[in-house]
Amino acid sequence: MAIEPDKLDQSGRELAAILRRLREEAGLSGVRLAARCNMSQSKISRIEGNKSRPSLLDVEQLLRGLDAPPALAADVMALARIAQTEWQDGRTLRRKGIDKKQGQLAGLEASTTTFRYFLLSMVTGLLATPEYVRASLAQAPPEQRAKAVAMKLDRQRVLFDRSKHFTFILTEQAVRYPLVPSGELAIQIDRLASLTHQPNIRIGVIPMGVHFTSGALNTFTIYDDTLATAELDLGAIVFRSGQDVQDLVQRFARYEEHALFGEQARERLRTWAAHCRR
Repeated sequence: MAIEPDKLDQSGRELAAILRRLREEAGLSGVRLAARCNMSQSKISRIEGNKSRPSLLDVEQLLRGLDAPPALAADVMALARIAQTEWQDGRTLRRKGIDKKQGQLAGLEASTTTFRYFLLSMVTGLLATPEYVRASLAQAPPEQRAKAVAMKLDRQRVLFDRSKHFTFILTEQAVRYPLVPSGELAIQIDRLASLTHQPNIRIGVIPMGVHFTSGALNTFTIYDDTLATAELDLGAIVFRSGQDVQDLVQRFARYEEHALFGEQARERLRTWAAHCRR
């Protein structure tokens, strides 16, 4: 199903209004529905007021408590799944300030233990050299650029928190993407090879020529099996639906099967770095 960005913005409000209307049409108070669903009345009030984002399980419980007909329940569940998805418009984020986005990412990284990154076309900021970071922000407004670079580099400290575990899978195209001149790109590739020795970091590379059967690829990140983001040129999509996140977890596991890790990855990275230096 195609999901338009404006639909994502409206879906939470629409879901809240539908759930409230269904309760009122059923002649149930919030207290009675709460008892039926083994849920607090205050939680139902927050959901109906669009002040709390309900999980898919919450919506299922409410629909059962309301004795919603199967066809109606299916429509509401479809809307609930869309409401679990958020569109972050790149232009809006830039207008608010790139530092705001960096602050959001730092907060998310602080509260996450297990990270999975699939990098299709570029190296992520956590793995980037200062030169690569600066080049990646070249299109940022000049007044925001210096602060954003500093914040992006500061976020790299999370890599050395041994309580956190990272798996990065990069395609050859991402590793060798010529964002910086060849000599600087060689240093960037050297950094990747160096980080493979960090005990809480796994870096895998997928050489060109590997055959995928899963169709189109895109860059995505999974945080603790509870939230995932997919990056596009125009912005990012945030998935909170457990089904969507698990779909990406399974996809990531398939990519791991194609990736080279450890000494095999370092050998390939050394070859690519040497090619840049030539």
